[in-house]
Amino acid sequence: MKNVYLIGIGGIGMSALARYYKHAGSNVAGYDKTPSKLTLELESEGIAIHYEDNTDLIPQPFIDEVENTLVIYTPAVPADMSELKYFGSRPYMMVKRSRALGVLAAAKKTLAVAGTHGKTTTSTLLAHIFTSAGKGCTAFLGGISKNYHTNLLLSNSEFLVAEADEFDRSFLQLFPDTAIITSTDADHLDIYSNHESIKEAFAAFASQVKEGGNLILKKGITPDSKLAAGVKLYSYSFDSVADFYAKHLELNESGYFTFTLVHPAGEIKNCTLGIPGWVNIENAIAASAAALLNGIGERELRTALAEFCGVERRFDIHVNTPAVSYIDDYAHHPREISAAISSIRNIFPGRRLTAVFQPHLYTRTRDFAAEFAESLSALDQLILLDIYPARELPIEGVTSAIIFDNVTIPDKVLINKERLMETLSEMELDILITFGAGDIDRFIVPVTNMIKERYHV
Repeated sequence: MKNVYLIGIGGIGMSALARYYKHAGSNVAGYDKTPSKLTLELESEGIAIHYEDNTDLIPQPFIDEVENTLVIYTPAVPADMSELKYFGSRPYMMVKRSRALGVLAAAKKTLAVAGTHGKTTTSTLLAHIFTSAGKGCTAFLGGISKNYHTNLLLSNSEFLVAEADEFDRSFLQLFPDTAIITSTDADHLDIYSNHESIKEAFAAFASQVKEGGNLILKKGITPDSKLAAGVKLYSYSFDSVADFYAKHLELNESGYFTFTLVHPAGEIKNCTLGIPGWVNIENAIAASAAALLNGIGERELRTALAEFCGVERRFDIHVNTPAVSYIDDYAHHPREISAAISSIRNIFPGRRLTAVFQPHLYTRTRDFAAEFAESLSALDQLILLDIYPARELPIEGVTSAIIFDNVTIPDKVLINKERLMETLSEMELDILITFGAGDIDRFIVPVTNMIKERYHV
């Protein structure tokens, strides 16, 4: 397509599509609500972006060349957005982000990673394994790979790795050759009416694995759907017996695990993952399963695991000294927070954990307030921020206080984000974690700098 215009171009999935079409030679431009590190990077790559919902700001070629313009939009954009209405009232080709990705994936041998948690790290590691091993892949990732500093990998390889997003049932646009499902916990209850509806959507996704393909499920998940003919079903686990699992786990003093990977054809000894945390070993087992089933050799796999640097904002360690450490994590669901806290306590036994948490969405706060309070009560100290609304309007009676009031630890404070740096500067810190999927990432640099200056790191 000659012209590609993206509404919501700053989203992690949308920006990967923007980069893909730019590399393919299309004239690419777009709109987003606010500037971000990602939109500024896109602009530096030659993509025109504006931040005001104003049809007068749409570049002229996209106005004049209707038949040669593809418009891609994210479902997070409200239906009354003027630019969306402008394109919708004219004969443009318009598709959701998920459909655009589905079209590109249909031309490749697709390895798709789905799940309410863990899919970003798992898919990024899987893409890294193929790249490191020399097979290559095209990859659309839900985070910025720290190995490659991008959310898009390009290759002439037959393989495509995709993060399969359950939001808005987007993953039902994919028909993978190999699929991983990491978790099917309740989430996005603003989209799904209940947990059963989420599980039904994942079952529908599982049923779309192509004939003769592979379906890899975290142990305890059942497909609950009729699979295509010849689909081979595999289980994986962190450390309990499954088709793929880890044994002989050893944790070194820096928090990195060495382990033996058990798989249906044997064992791969002396594996070391290049990022810490038991939860990442679990993700690595899933990615390794998909890699081995698609022709990656044992030696190449062992090398790739050791060289993996992780994903920005996923268990992302910014400071690590005996005196003080700072970790940032995208966790925004109670299960994710609990898993992260458990991993951190495993790596740093006996240390004092302070976390900053910014709840994401009014609906998620409402639906999981009790679960958030329980997970956050595993901390030693909590700084709770106001809700980041994202695409939502306020809901009466739903504030961060409904979490805060039920957190059982005594050392807790509820503040707005404007007071965060002042509050942190007055605290004695040992292990600091920032959690959330909103704009809390904008504090990473100032928090890191404050800690380094204050503790002479």
